[in-house]
Amino acid sequence: MRLLHTADWHFGRTLEGRSRAAEHEAFVDELVRLADEAEADAVLLAGDVYDSVNPPADAETLFYEALTRLSKGGRRPVLAIAGNHDHPDRLRAAGPLARAQGVSLVGLPTVDVIAVDAARTGERAIVYALPYPSESRLKELLSAEADEQALQQAYSARIAKLVRDASAERFGAGTVNVIMSHLHALGGSATPESERPIEVGGAYTVDPSAFGTAAQYVALGHLHRPQNVRRRDDGPGPIVRYSGSPLAFSFSEAGQAKSVTIVDVSPGGAPAIEEIPLSSGRTLVSWIAQGGVAEVHRWIDEGRDANAWIDLELHLTDALTMEQIQALRRAHDGLVNIRPVFALEREAAAARAERALPIDELFRRFYVRQTGGAEPDETMIRLFLELVREDGDAEREEERA
Repeated sequence: MRLLHTADWHFGRTLEGRSRAAEHEAFVDELVRLADEAEADAVLLAGDVYDSVNPPADAETLFYEALTRLSKGGRRPVLAIAGNHDHPDRLRAAGPLARAQGVSLVGLPTVDVIAVDAARTGERAIVYALPYPSESRLKELLSAEADEQALQQAYSARIAKLVRDASAERFGAGTVNVIMSHLHALGGSATPESERPIEVGGAYTVDPSAFGTAAQYVALGHLHRPQNVRRRDDGPGPIVRYSGSPLAFSFSEAGQAKSVTIVDVSPGGAPAIEEIPLSSGRTLVSWIAQGGVAEVHRWIDEGRDANAWIDLELHLTDALTMEQIQALRRAHDGLVNIRPVFALEREAAAARAERALPIDELFRRFYVRQTGGAEPDETMIRLFLELVREDGDAEREEERA
């Protein structure tokens, strides 16, 4: 059986007010093409379909179009769960209509499983689809203690119990056994400024051991970087993986390769994982223009990062005029931020950084400048430090006198 694992679409999200709708539409086209080319038997969407609990109408329209195309009129099962950005009731509201297209929409945590049959291989998968399991959505207080470690243990134990209750007598040797959820697994690498935190410190993180050993693959959403997560004890268990987001949603994700995951797995077998790169989203890059406005225009004329979103740090001696700002934005429609840095600010920052250096490093730099590049040896540095200590001792003696 071949599964396509994706997550964190965040339909409706913008970048500093810039619409990402065209990129999301291109992503859907690319995803449908990849699913068809790979002959995926089912698609798993592990949460954060939308960027907010009240998405714009065009985001909902795009989601339903994506489901219709991916499901191929009910011939390919599609399973989607609510993430922390999604409203669980709103996501599952279209469930009765979606089921007619072979689409399962799961909004709130339960212990129900979904059977997925692959017509191509004749195999069956049992999927435990666990939407974002917050305390409020679980409708329970997991720990009365304020201690972070105690709460983390209680949270992991609650997820482990849900998994046991769902998989007992349902996961078997004759089926492909899969868990899908949207949460922060302990050991996963987060991206600052991109994923909305779902934990206080490390309290609401789940130890991967909570997924047990009966499943073969755990398809996760929430973290935007594609990655596998290992158990801390290196014990036996399923492959636990985040597919990552299809687009970079903040400049903290600049340089991240975006992808979806193809999983080939048979009953009782180890999954084979293939990361399929995506090309539909505009890249996010940072420019540091120390040569001022002229350097930026030269880069634009050269076609540098022509289809990227750009965070520009612009080094200047004088303030930018409105005409210069408008000219830059006309020259490249991807300029998101233009942050001027003035010479006096750079000098003050350099001075602050230098004052924070150890005294032996300050002496070394002073010596290099005074001698035109010669480096002081260890003996000279030691003598200097002894003179500094003696001078300090003398000052303290004078103060006591």
